[in-house]
Amino acid sequence: MPEFIAPILNFLKKPMISFGGSSITTMVLVYLTIISILFVYITAKIKNLIIYRLLSRSSVDLGVRIAVASIIRYIILVIGFIVILQTAGINLSSVTVLFGALGVGIGFGLQNITNNFVSGLIILIERPIKVGDRIEVGGIAGDVVNISMRATTIITNDNISIIVPNSEFVSSTVINWSHTDRSVRFNFDIGVSYREDPEKVKELLVKVADENDGVLKNPKADVLFKEFRESAMVFTLRVWTRAYTDRPGVLKSQLYYEIHAMFRRNGVEIPYPQRDVHIKEDSRAGK
Repeated sequence: MPEFIAPILNFLKKPMISFGGSSITTMVLVYLTIISILFVYITAKIKNLIIYRLLSRSSVDLGVRIAVASIIRYIILVIGFIVILQTAGINLSSVTVLFGALGVGIGFGLQNITNNFVSGLIILIERPIKVGDRIEVGGIAGDVVNISMRATTIITNDNISIIVPNSEFVSSTVINWSHTDRSVRFNFDIGVSYREDPEKVKELLVKVADENDGVLKNPKADVLFKEFRESAMVFTLRVWTRAYTDRPGVLKSQLYYEIHAMFRRNGVEIPYPQRDVHIKEDSRAGK
């Protein structure tokens, strides 16, 4: 054996940590590090295999497949690390103290993390939201792009990523604009002068909606006569859309541009607040 090998072996066999009744050498630490990295990598591959191969042909939703595969992976990780520690010669009876401390930590310091983890499982199994949904929660509106075990990522219309803890979706009120279908109806108010014919206004508004590519032809757009206001008759244009579920402001702007142009071509007056001021002359002023 070469002379330089002996010091290396002595260093690797030198105890570094005393854990309970076991002494952990440098060689054991290197072994645990390499095996743990390989084990985590392999379980990640197994998770993807379960999601995209074993369960891909079933009718199970993607989110449920992810939840099932994640649970299986965590079970394999727990069992695998126990086996790895035993093969490394570590006395697991001394680990019970560590698990006890970990349980206390979960009960206090890690309570929020545990809450978000359990909430993530609930979301992935019950599917109140899913990737691609348009949602509103806690004053935040955007599209769901990723659901992990701890948090959900939402992209706003300004292309800003917002990470929302999963517990928010379980304990708070969530508005899901596309829970069962991405088709959504929007209501837009339009006021016209009292000199206009309501039937003509209704016909023009429906025509504008039918000519807009973002408005669904079925269900068909309709118009309600909403109310009489001080300076105008107010109509509500009700349209269905799938393309602008996440951008109602854009659709509203398009329709208002087109309505204004249509009203101008057809001589329909859009009113503005007016006041008639009557000045009374006091007959006593000249006396």
